[in-house]
Amino acid sequence: MGDVLAGSHAAWEFESDSVLIRFERGIRTPKLFQALGERRIPLEAIAGVTLAPGKRGTVVLRAVPRPGADPLMEAAADQLKESSDPYRLVLPAERETLAEYYADELRARLTESGPAERFLVAAPEVPLQFKAYDAKASFDGRAVSFRWFWTGASSAKWKAGDQSFAVEELSGVEWRSPEVFEGHLRLLRRDDGAERGQPDQDPAAVVFGLGYGPVHESLPFAAAVLAAVRSGSAGGSGSAPALAAASPRRDPADIADRIRHLGELYEAGLVTDEEFSVKKAELLAEL
Repeated sequence: MGDVLAGSHAAWEFESDSVLIRFERGIRTPKLFQALGERRIPLEAIAGVTLAPGKRGTVVLRAVPRPGADPLMEAAADQLKESSDPYRLVLPAERETLAEYYADELRARLTESGPAERFLVAAPEVPLQFKAYDAKASFDGRAVSFRWFWTGASSAKWKAGDQSFAVEELSGVEWRSPEVFEGHLRLLRRDDGAERGQPDQDPAAVVFGLGYGPVHESLPFAAAVLAAVRSGSAGGSGSAPALAAASPRRDPADIADRIRHLGELYEAGLVTDEEFSVKKAELLAEL
C-alpha cells in the first residue's frame, strides 16, 4: 500500500509485507511508546484487524497480534493498559471511513492465524538496564545481572550476593506490572522447581516500587531477555565472558556502604559469623 495513517501518538505506514509503526516523542505520548520509538510488524505476525468506537469522539484501529509473535506482548501477558497498547491507533471519529478502508486493505493481506512458532517482531535492542526498588538490573544480550541496593534489598538477597544469569541458564521471564500490587521481574531458570519464593526473597527476581521499574523500562527489558532465551542466540562460546563482564571493579564508596550494611545485618543477627566473613572478603576483593 505504501500509505501513512497518522493518529494520536503514532503513525502507521502500510508496506507490502509489514506495518511500520512510528511513535511520537511528545510529552503527552505514553512513555512506553517513546521508549519503543518505532516497530515494524510483519503481516505474518498479525492475526486480524478491528475497528471500534473509542472515547470522546474517536475510533480505534487495532492490529491483533498472533500469540507468540511479539516478545513485548508475550512478556506483558495482557497487563498493559489500553492507552499503552502499541497495537492501537486512535483517530478522530470523522476519519472512521478512512480507517475502515485501511482496515479492509490490511485484512485482505493477512494469511496467517493461530499461535506463531517463533517471535516474528524484533525485540528491543540491548544493552538495557533499569532501576528496580532493590537492585539495578542490566542485560547485555548474553547475561542478566542484578546489583543489589543496600537501601532496598532483603537480607536474603544480600546473603546471596549480586547475581548474574547467562541466557543459557534461563527458560523464560515473569513480569508483573509495576502499576499493580507486588510488581516484579523474575527470571525463570531451567533448574527451577515448581515452588518459587516471594520475589523480595528470590535472588532471581527484582521488585518494583513507586518510581522503580516503570513499564517503559522494565517491560522492554523483559521482552529482550525473553527473545534471547527463546532464540537461544546468546552468542560466544559460553557464559564465562558475560559473567566476567558483569562484575567490574566498584567504586570504593559503594563498597564501603555495602560493608556497612552487611555489618548492620550481622549486628541484627541476620547473618552468621561465617556469612559475614565470606561476604566481607568478597566485597573487599572488588576494590
